[in-house]
Amino acid sequence: MTNDHRLRRIVIVGGGTSGWMTAAALGRFLKDGYTKVTLVESEAIGTVGVGESTIPQINIFNRMLGLDENDFVKKTKATFKLGIDFVDWQRIGHTYHHPFGPYGVDMEGVSFHAYWLKLRAMGLDDDLGAYSLQTVGARQSKFMRPNGQANSPLGQIAYAFQFDAGLYAKFLRDYSEARGVTRQEGKIASVQQDGQSGHVTSVTLESGQVIEGDLFIDCSGFRGLLIEQTLKTGYEDWSQWLLNDRAVAMPCTLGGSMSPVTRATARPHGWQWRIPLQHRLGNGYAYSSQHVSDDEALADLLSQLDGEPLADPNLIRFTPGRRKKSWNGNVVAIGLSAGFMEPLESQSIYLIQVGISRLLAHFPDRHFRAAEIDRYNRTMAFEYEKIRDFIILHFKATARNDTPYWNYLREMPIPDYLTDKIDLFKGSGRVFRENDELFNDTSWFAVFIGQGIFPDGYDPMVDNMDEGLFKARMAEIKSVIAKSAEVMPGHMAFIRENCAAEG
Repeated sequence: MTNDHRLRRIVIVGGGTSGWMTAAALGRFLKDGYTKVTLVESEAIGTVGVGESTIPQINIFNRMLGLDENDFVKKTKATFKLGIDFVDWQRIGHTYHHPFGPYGVDMEGVSFHAYWLKLRAMGLDDDLGAYSLQTVGARQSKFMRPNGQANSPLGQIAYAFQFDAGLYAKFLRDYSEARGVTRQEGKIASVQQDGQSGHVTSVTLESGQVIEGDLFIDCSGFRGLLIEQTLKTGYEDWSQWLLNDRAVAMPCTLGGSMSPVTRATARPHGWQWRIPLQHRLGNGYAYSSQHVSDDEALADLLSQLDGEPLADPNLIRFTPGRRKKSWNGNVVAIGLSAGFMEPLESQSIYLIQVGISRLLAHFPDRHFRAAEIDRYNRTMAFEYEKIRDFIILHFKATARNDTPYWNYLREMPIPDYLTDKIDLFKGSGRVFRENDELFNDTSWFAVFIGQGIFPDGYDPMVDNMDEGLFKARMAEIKSVIAKSAEVMPGHMAFIRENCAAEG
């Protein structure tokens, strides 16, 4: 038997990273003529398309598509990423690293974090990064994939990628079209809706061509052509916590460090990103238009480049927040059309990815059942809000007082969830991952410590271990990490050996 109410036509409005990631996933799983997938985009409408930095969850998406990683890295001119360097966030002159993967190993059922806090309280160590292979590898500009050794840090290396977003979209377009997705060139002139349900029934191009659909996926970017301009879904504005509402991006020639990290440098009125790719550096400055003009922000960015500019600046305006519903009627918003906070912590592609995976998990037929749509919206709201609070932490927990921008952020009221998280940590250094939120206890711990929040004490359970044994185990962990890093090849040497881009 087949479902007579199954979707026959899916229309993706917009290309770019979100559109082609969605098309690739649908092309991969909706096989054997289950439905027709059409992606509508116009070459005349640009995408945000700056160099993209990701987090390790991108590997789940790549495995889901069955991609060959070396081929993917070559064709997107990508580099690898072990974490993020944060420069001048706690205070000017201070740097810390947020690594992918854990610190040390848990012992006797107690988090390694608690043992390090005890060691620090004893005045014996304050270099948290020495217990992270990703941090030590990044410091030495080294990289390798995990080697499968179960009892070695080298067998558990978490990593992500930094790639050219335009090349990534092209790569996924080729993948999608090979699996039956149809690309339609053209600008959308109008949108048609059902008179009773309000569902979108079709879009009409400037050429007069009508494209009908049962399910529409809005990947049209900030404007939200379907989810907002047509369905008037509404938007939650988070500007009271996230001041940055603009970004200027500009690629430049290669220069400086090629370590496997994204660098985020706090600036007087925002922060600057630096993303090394195989063929260029991706650069940008996310800032508050209330505190600095576009021209001043651009001048600040230009003064910090490690190479010569390769293109005109790309000015991006946005309102930090999210749609009140990611799924409204028969329209699902994915990517910038669903919401955007800012690029800190490289979470924007993850939100595309999780939007797609949750859509597949709640995949509808033409009944579009309210209970499934409501659950999708609840889970996506949770994702956005918990990521939002983690990002706010970086701005709130600072000693910087050099500009009104940082003074506001340091003193501003924050969401209750984040307040509770900070209060819990300040006591005994405890941090828990809530309901599969994106950022785990290691990420929260790294940023708490990196931003200068230290607890009054530590988990008393660590005192169950004999002090001599405790010190010996901590020294052994640090030594194993150091020795493991020694055998890792250089980052760029690894790329040249395995996945260098052609040309």
